[in-house]
Amino acid sequence: MNKVLIMPCLDMKDGRVVKGVHFVNLRDAGDPVECARIYCQNGADELAFLDITATIDKRKTTLDAVRRVAQVTTVPFTVGGGIASITDAEEVLEAGANRISISSAAFRNPALIDQAAAKFGPPKLVVAIDVDRNAALPSGYEVYIDGGNTPTGKDAIEWAREAETRGAGYILPTSKACDGAKTGYDIPLIRGIKEVVKVPVIASGGAGAMEHFLEAAQEGKADILLAASVFHFGEINIIELKKYLNDHGVNTI
Repeated sequence: MNKVLIMPCLDMKDGRVVKGVHFVNLRDAGDPVECARIYCQNGADELAFLDITATIDKRKTTLDAVRRVAQVTTVPFTVGGGIASITDAEEVLEAGANRISISSAAFRNPALIDQAAAKFGPPKLVVAIDVDRNAALPSGYEVYIDGGNTPTGKDAIEWAREAETRGAGYILPTSKACDGAKTGYDIPLIRGIKEVVKVPVIASGGAGAMEHFLEAAQEGKADILLAASVFHFGEINIIELKKYLNDHGVNTI
């Protein structure tokens, strides 16, 4: 098995790290610079920074916050939220991000994926997909945009396949039903996407115990395990999590 990476996520609102449940009921989780510094010191392999209200507020990612976090980050650093053009992407990368993550803008204008992949290369491009369950669609999963507020009628598995075809280097699906609930990742969603793409898949939404990370790696076949609440509020230590995963046959070191 390839090495599985651990990726704490800084969901950002008004300059602070926040975390909610099912994309709502946000609560403060700390200063982003301090969070990033601690995660890098404590064994994180990757770091995500998602400006979760940028698209809804019709504004760009807060570049000042990206710069400040980038100064203390010693691992690959993915930034998303409010990136709607190649110029936006360039600004985020120049501010210190290693990768960009695009979601709503990519769905509304799929050619943006092609353009970003051609300009920066697939390894610098994450396509994030917010997903909720919809039994009427072939896979049972529907793409949502605008911070998970707007249903699109598009099948999530099919959209992941298209995003990879257009040049996405990573796919980041977040299950709205599982987000913040701490009941486990949406394994059928992760596994369904893994079955149709060859690029790394980042599991997101629902981790509440070490067993959930193990399930995502072994049953979902996820390449990167993203989580927020359990790290922000000290419920799971990254070094201890890696040891647990290794002890259960998942290579993290």
